[in-house]
Amino acid sequence: MNENEDFIAEKPNRTAWMDKFYTQLQRYRNLLLRRWWVFLITIPLAVAIEVWQLSSTPPEYLSVGQMIVNIKLNTQQGSIGSLYSEELGNFLGTQAALMQGQSVLKRARDRVAAENPTLVPCDVKVDVTVLPKTTIFVLRATGRESQYTQKFLQACMHEYINLKKEMASHTSDTTIAGLSEQIQKLEPEMNRIDDQIAIFLSTNEVNLLEQSAGMNNFVTVLYQRLAEAQSEYDLLKSMSLDQNLLIEEQRQPTISVVGAASASPVQSVLLNSGMGEASGMNAANSSIGMQYLSTKQQILLLNADKERFGEYLKPQHPRMVALDEAVDRLTHLVSIYRQQSIEQLEARKSALELQIKNLENQCKQLGQEDLDLSRKRAEYDRLNARSQRVQALHDQLLTSLQTLDVNKEIGSESVTIYQLASDAQQTQTTLTRNILVVSLLGFALGLGLLFIMDRLDDRINNFAELQEFFDEEVLGQIPREAGRSGSGKIPLLNSGDSTTSFLESFRNLRSSLLYLSGTGQHPRTLLVTSSVPNDGKSVTAGNLAMSLAMSGARVLLVDADLRKGTLHHHFGIQAERGLGQVLKDKLDWRTVVVPTAIDGLSLLPRGKGDKHSTEFFYSADMETLLTTAAKEYDYVIIDTPPVLAADDAATLAPRVDGVLFVIRAEATSARVARASLNLLHQRKALVLGLVLNSVRPNVGDYYYYGRYKEYHST
Repeated sequence: MNENEDFIAEKPNRTAWMDKFYTQLQRYRNLLLRRWWVFLITIPLAVAIEVWQLSSTPPEYLSVGQMIVNIKLNTQQGSIGSLYSEELGNFLGTQAALMQGQSVLKRARDRVAAENPTLVPCDVKVDVTVLPKTTIFVLRATGRESQYTQKFLQACMHEYINLKKEMASHTSDTTIAGLSEQIQKLEPEMNRIDDQIAIFLSTNEVNLLEQSAGMNNFVTVLYQRLAEAQSEYDLLKSMSLDQNLLIEEQRQPTISVVGAASASPVQSVLLNSGMGEASGMNAANSSIGMQYLSTKQQILLLNADKERFGEYLKPQHPRMVALDEAVDRLTHLVSIYRQQSIEQLEARKSALELQIKNLENQCKQLGQEDLDLSRKRAEYDRLNARSQRVQALHDQLLTSLQTLDVNKEIGSESVTIYQLASDAQQTQTTLTRNILVVSLLGFALGLGLLFIMDRLDDRINNFAELQEFFDEEVLGQIPREAGRSGSGKIPLLNSGDSTTSFLESFRNLRSSLLYLSGTGQHPRTLLVTSSVPNDGKSVTAGNLAMSLAMSGARVLLVDADLRKGTLHHHFGIQAERGLGQVLKDKLDWRTVVVPTAIDGLSLLPRGKGDKHSTEFFYSADMETLLTTAAKEYDYVIIDTPPVLAADDAATLAPRVDGVLFVIRAEATSARVARASLNLLHQRKALVLGLVLNSVRPNVGDYYYYGRYKEYHST
């Protein structure tokens, strides 16, 4: 669904809500127009009660006093100053409640009785307020006796101060007792902790406990050395001989000594062959491992020379033979050096294993000793800390106890008397204000009564309510029109009628009937009825017939109310015979039809009444009458008794083309009208629509022609 469809769906709901609100508003407006006299009862009654009460009430006297929040020097420091603090957020409200509390009032009453036994007691009302933006309390006492009222207010102020002192004293005593009890409980705890410290020191040396920190550092160094030795041992096991020797060479650089006296035979051979300088070998090494590496390097150099000289020298050449001999000797020497290096490496590993084992033993032993010392040191520190905490709490409680004693002597009242109770003066009754207030109360009472009456009243008042209560179509509204003749009869309609709205309303009803069906076929025989008498059905039927006749149609108006039909009186016709005689005596209905003053309109009066008329409507003669009359006239309008007054209307309704149901505004009950319509629907009658009769022209939803009389003034 798009936005346009949403708007179309919401618009009827909004309109329905507005119509419902407007309907209720108009209903209450009409209710005020009809029942305005209720306020003439409730308002004077309320005023009379108030005047009687004021006249019978004895005079009252008013005494006024003031109290102010006291300025007090705060001698406390730190948290001690909060011992007597009060909650400031609700301080003023709390003090005002105490001043007018039952405890203060009772004590004040007893005080006045004790100090002034001759005074006659009376009920005194005390009211306490706070001046805006100040800390001043204004106390007002109202009573029947002037002197007693003044004394009572003064006693209230004194007793309030006494009550505050007692509360502060009680609080101080309670607090002092609690602090003393806590101090007494702490002293055994302090002694017990001191004993524990003494016992601990008797079994442990303080100097040894102080050395625990140094022991911890020494154990840490041992663990570091153990880790280094273990790391070096693992490295030796994971590397080859050459790798170990290379690392050792990097740690200890070799120191070479070149000289003829110290030269080895191999070096001599190399020198004699002219390759000593090229080889760059060292004369001596600082260790066997270094010599092993150096000899391997020399073998590599000699092999390189052999390859280089072998390109142009024969193998038997003296130089080539000398090189081979030198390589053989150096190879034998390398094997010796290798074996010695391996032995040295294994010795190094064995030494590291012994060192690691020794360090592990030392770490284990010293670690256990360090752990014991740390545990004892922690226990000693815990005892000292606990002793300090208990001592600090004891000192704080002792200081608070001393402060409470001092403050108790100083006094802790925070509100004092600022102005004594004044002489009680007689209060001036504001009669005008009281009358205005009770008038408003009377008006509210009247509104309440009107609301209750409206809830109990289900009568239809206007067009909007008619649409709300009924699903049937509303064909027209007839405005309220009083009779202009001495008899009070509604006059006959004519084209020159000055009552424009009344005439136009029936023309509107006529048009609604003519254009009721879109096929062009309109009902020929119409039955006009209502739920109860006096709803205006006969006048509606007569004027509808006249409006149809004025349009040029031939209309037969039938008065089928054989008990109390009055159509012949409205038309000024004297008729001894009518429909009753046609059905009872088998007369030809044409012989009793009477022409009226309106061209095209004929009347079939009721004739003489008969209490058994309903049985006649079941006869074939009535069916024949309706059939033949519908052929000879354009319209046949039948006025019947009310639906709930007799069964005539419900009997004739199924035999006509349609039924017009008349509802009188402000008179017909919605519940009764609904029951009548249900009865007609049960008889299979075709209810064409509703006609709202006797509508007030000034109601908000009556938009018909009466509001535009100036249009017809010419």
